[in-house]
Amino acid sequence: MSTTTPFPFLTVLVLVPAIGAAVVALVPTKAVGRWFHEVTGALVAVVTLVIAATIAFKFKTGFGGYQLVSDHIWAKDLGIHWSLGIDGISLFLVVMTALLFPLTMLGARARRDPRSFVAWLLVMESACLGSFVSLDLVFFFLFFELTLVPAYFLIAGWGFARRGYAAVKFFLYTFAGSAFLLVGILAVAFLHQSQTGVLTFELPALMHTHLSGTEGVLLFLAFTAAFAVKAPIFPFHTWSPDAYAEAPTAAAVLLAAVMAKLGTYGIIRFDLNLFPQATRTLAPLLLTLAVIGILYGALVACAQRDLKRLLAYSSLAGIGFIVLGTFALNSQGLTGGVLQMVNHGLIIATLFILVGWIYQRRQTWQVSGLRGLQSPAPILAGVFTVAMLASIGVPGLNGFVGEFLVLIGTFDAHRWWAVVAIAGIIIAAIYLLWAYQQVFHGEPTAEDTAKTRDLGWSERMIIAPLIILIVVLGVFPKPVLDRITPSVNQLVVHVDRATHTPIPAGIEPSASASTDGGAP
Repeated sequence: MSTTTPFPFLTVLVLVPAIGAAVVALVPTKAVGRWFHEVTGALVAVVTLVIAATIAFKFKTGFGGYQLVSDHIWAKDLGIHWSLGIDGISLFLVVMTALLFPLTMLGARARRDPRSFVAWLLVMESACLGSFVSLDLVFFFLFFELTLVPAYFLIAGWGFARRGYAAVKFFLYTFAGSAFLLVGILAVAFLHQSQTGVLTFELPALMHTHLSGTEGVLLFLAFTAAFAVKAPIFPFHTWSPDAYAEAPTAAAVLLAAVMAKLGTYGIIRFDLNLFPQATRTLAPLLLTLAVIGILYGALVACAQRDLKRLLAYSSLAGIGFIVLGTFALNSQGLTGGVLQMVNHGLIIATLFILVGWIYQRRQTWQVSGLRGLQSPAPILAGVFTVAMLASIGVPGLNGFVGEFLVLIGTFDAHRWWAVVAIAGIIIAAIYLLWAYQQVFHGEPTAEDTAKTRDLGWSERMIIAPLIILIVVLGVFPKPVLDRITPSVNQLVVHVDRATHTPIPAGIEPSASASTDGGAP
């Protein structure tokens, strides 16, 4: 079951940043000055955040289906609909995206050509939001692919020394993966048409397509190829260290915190809904890749002497935990995976913003050149400490809650994978604490002290919302979990029914929430 609303909140959410991008791109810098584009971009992003907050306020707790649905025929003969909806799985990803874009625009401004920079950021925001709320697979694919364009130009145009190589590698990897996704979408739609006589690309309808075991596995692999590259999941991650390291701070933040979640979200939204039998069949493979990613990311991070690359491999390990919880295929693990997508986004965004500010002060990311930051910049050191401890998973901060649920769910269903994954947490503590000691402790030179200022008031205001959320979600995650859990339970029931697995007591959705149209 789904709920509609007279006012198209989700349509407006997607269109506002797109219209803002057009306005910024069409107004020449010479006519208005540099400030116009940056202020306009920030205002558009703030308006988008207000719309996202309104959606969160209107969201009904305890309901597992889609809410605030907008459904309009776009191409009748092709079966394509402008179909948007939001549930507990996508709600906080939308809110997180809407929050990070204005903070990134303010905290990681362009060194040159602000008009193009801001326009590309707004295009990326529209594409990411569209991906999170699209229920029609064609529009999801279009938004999913559109994210590549601004990301490529942001890396290539405002990146660092090897930006050209990093941008091309990123584009080719993700574009190649998406080719499999397009083939998979068309195959599912045509199979559904052959069985029902109706051509449609809407997810709730395609969920009822009958697939043989081989068809389900092949289509699962086609969809997952695109999602695994985008996330990235080991071993499809090789583009990410170069892209994160060479991207400007704004692009690095949004690649790691937002765009990476399109991959894990795609797995949860489409793989589990469309291919439940294949999901259960291939779960051991994905669990193994997740654990390898956790350990590999942590171990390689230990060897890094570049802060941005260290964060890139740390992010790979974090994505591994999300995948681990997803393929536990139970309520605790999947709820933890969804929550960890949000938590990881907030933590990695905070760390990349702080590393960008450190670069502004010292002009390097090399650990060897950053010794003694704590003395001249104690507030910067304190904020970095909070984000670092959240990344490790210290109780009382948001990273702990998601990882705990993931490990509980995985231990219940796949014990040995959970046991091995715990080693990744221990290794994360080693490399993050080592990096903190090398960068912030010790005695800086007089020259370094003179050119290293602490966080200014504007920087403190930018980073404060992220630190507050890191603490609040660690201490009191209940409001978030209350909205995520009904949609997760409904999805778990769908997978269990399709695979003839006994449904655990306590997660059977109510009759109103379990009708065909409301499956997440």
